[in-house]
Amino acid sequence: MRFRNNWIDAKVSAIEDKANNVRQITLKPIDGALSFTVGSHIDVSVIINDKPEIRSYSLIGTQPTDGVYIIAVKRLEASRGGSKYMWTLEVDNQIKISQPSNHFELSYGVSDYLLIAGGIGITPLVGMAEEIKKKGHATVNMIYVGVNPAEMPYIDRLKAVLGNNLHLHFSDTDGLYDVNRIFELTNKNTSVYLCGPLGFMNAIRKVWEKSPFENTNLRYETFGASGLFAPQAFKVKLPRFNREIEVTENQTMLKALEEAGIDVMYDCQKGECGLCQVNILECTGAIDHRDFFFSEKQKQQNKKMCACVSRVANGDLVIDTSYRGKV
Repeated sequence: MRFRNNWIDAKVSAIEDKANNVRQITLKPIDGALSFTVGSHIDVSVIINDKPEIRSYSLIGTQPTDGVYIIAVKRLEASRGGSKYMWTLEVDNQIKISQPSNHFELSYGVSDYLLIAGGIGITPLVGMAEEIKKKGHATVNMIYVGVNPAEMPYIDRLKAVLGNNLHLHFSDTDGLYDVNRIFELTNKNTSVYLCGPLGFMNAIRKVWEKSPFENTNLRYETFGASGLFAPQAFKVKLPRFNREIEVTENQTMLKALEEAGIDVMYDCQKGECGLCQVNILECTGAIDHRDFFFSEKQKQQNKKMCACVSRVANGDLVIDTSYRGKV
């Protein structure tokens, strides 16, 4: 129950490690790459536990070169299997990919930009930095936060584009990043683009919401399923269906429901659109809300959750689905 991708065959034409645990993968579609706007991503069909699933990866750069797409994948031990699969790919392997889509578009006609990246969240922002500088009509600063230089891809590429307007923060030596420092590089006219781990983005969003600047000036992209707790297996009961379903630690609740034949409407699978929300009837653990759809107040109420990304820690769950198909 998702929009239809136009799946095409592609070949892995090059692989290059860009940082510790970050691998750049070049994909050549059989009919050549389509043009795209910065901030775009492609969906990739991956195989996890012998079953096909979909993962999304941001496209790096401003346009395809030589008919290829370039993505970067960080190897994550706590992933649901997507990054592990992507790291098994070798040159000349065949995979299926989608057409480019963009839910994180760069707005033009702005005089001042701030790009904020945490870790692998740098991937959609590389092209944005290059595009803004190429147009030459606006000021652009970038804050790039990571563990250390060895863990952070594209630093040299960004230095060549941004020079002293690239502001690096290494948590190994500099400690936890003080999110209030973003206001040193912003004013009421600054458009801010943010991508990174959930906790990092939530911290930025909270200080921005309390600032005098317009909330609409902050835009963000999600790319993973990081949360406040490490993924754990849990059980989901659905009284209306008289069913109890096991969700494994490397599986989303949405996927478990789907495999059990329980219909749930969904689209983005990134916790952004809210279509897959389910009603929480009871919970014996802590709801790990990993979405960007519900407000903080709604999350504290624990009445609903997004099945595509959110989970339960140290307990089980009783829910009802919003979709009223055949029971």
